[in-house]
Amino acid sequence: MGKEKKTESYDNGSYNYKMFKCFNRKFKINEVQPTDDVRDAFCQFAVCCGGGGGDGDSSDGDASSGVMGAEQLCSFLDDHQGDSGTTVAEAQRLIDEVIRRRHHVTRFTRHGLDLDDFFNFLFYDDLNPPITPHVHQDMSAPLSHYFIYTGHNSYLTGNQLSSDCSEVPVIKALQRGVRVIELDLWPNSTGTDINVLHGRTLTTPVPLISCLKAIRDYAFSSSPYPVIITLEDHLTADLQAKVAEVPLYYLSL
Repeated sequence: MGKEKKTESYDNGSYNYKMFKCFNRKFKINEVQPTDDVRDAFCQFAVCCGGGGGDGDSSDGDASSGVMGAEQLCSFLDDHQGDSGTTVAEAQRLIDEVIRRRHHVTRFTRHGLDLDDFFNFLFYDDLNPPITPHVHQDMSAPLSHYFIYTGHNSYLTGNQLSSDCSEVPVIKALQRGVRVIELDLWPNSTGTDINVLHGRTLTTPVPLISCLKAIRDYAFSSSPYPVIITLEDHLTADLQAKVAEVPLYYLSL
């Protein structure tokens, strides 16, 4: 017989040490580490990290040695985030709150954010909320230069197999700022008109005209930027010709 592995006995049974060690390693939680772009931003603005408050070269800095004080955080929010309304006093309040949450100490023992503090600050919704919808990027480039908020099966009220098709989800998508609306085009039961539905499923159809009217009325309800309509074509040649005419009338193209 082979030599038995050493075990330790407890009130509720015996446990093999190697097995315990394996489970301990398997279920150990690894904290997410700052990404390279976060490190670069921190180094650019932190003191003693090559940044010097926004004037240094991030490639020469050591993120682990940097500290971001109130003035540096204010510069980051202004220059990097486009949030010019933050004062030094407000930045100090943000630093104090991050330190309190992460270290349970006051600023008298910690005077700024280290890299991990800064990384966590970026994900506090109440301390670093999305900037109010004010576009500060250059929007004069060609359309292909941008990420576009795109919908998929924009007409479905629920699942792709048995839900209803309606213009209402199209309206809601446009009100959220979606700029690409997808419509799947199929012949109706008589083959004389066009419906929108998820084909070869139990979804109930909605007339194409209803969807086009919804797009016409709500296209720019929340955004001034162009709306792209993608049409998945499952039509006969005659109905394709009809589709070519319908948008001209209902969208006033």
